[in-house]
Amino acid sequence: MNRRNLLIAGTAVGASALLYGCGSDSDDPETEAVGQADVSADVPAENGDVALYDGSEIEPIDDQPINNPDGWVDRALGGVDADVTIIEYLSPTCPHCAAFHASAYPEIKETYIDTGRIRFIGRPFRRNVLDLAVFMVAAAGGNAYYDILGAYMASQNEWMTAENPRQAIFAVAQQFGFTQERFEEILTDQELFDGLEATREQALNEFGLTGTPTFYINGDKYEGTYDFEGLSAAIEERA
Repeated sequence: MNRRNLLIAGTAVGASALLYGCGSDSDDPETEAVGQADVSADVPAENGDVALYDGSEIEPIDDQPINNPDGWVDRALGGVDADVTIIEYLSPTCPHCAAFHASAYPEIKETYIDTGRIRFIGRPFRRNVLDLAVFMVAAAGGNAYYDILGAYMASQNEWMTAENPRQAIFAVAQQFGFTQERFEEILTDQELFDGLEATREQALNEFGLTGTPTFYINGDKYEGTYDFEGLSAAIEERA
């Protein structure tokens, strides 16, 4: 079975055959498929007097390499004028990422993102072909990017362990209005695939990423715990 067929041909290969854990060396066979994103304009929402990002694409906030990912345009949540920026490199198939988004993230969002105290960027790091498919769909969702990623994180055990993971990934995409035709189109865009690969290589070679999730706070790699208490303390130190 060639690399393209692992994702495109509707294979019944289980997720366990594609995954080797959460480390960055989990370099499973790649697909040649990817999709062009349907990008929504970056129109800040309002929370009182605080301008908030809406989850769509943003311009780089400065010239630091960490804020200028190769091949990818960041999507942001939180305060447009926030002094603290958190970048999370995540993998939809990483159980540690799913655990963070089920436990600590809701409190981080309520306390710091929704109030505009931080700028939050969830940046893709693909570990395998299933990650690629999820990131393709999320990127095509415009400012629903975070809602789509959240849905995949919340249902990780279901689509990862499905007999046909590709079809299970499509089933989640359908909840956000994706048709079969659009789904197939997304999975065959070489440009987005190349961009996701460039983002991955930059994270590994320039930013010292060794696994997921990995957080960078105002450009510095965060070495603490991935719970609310640890991240909250790191945010407060920089606020």
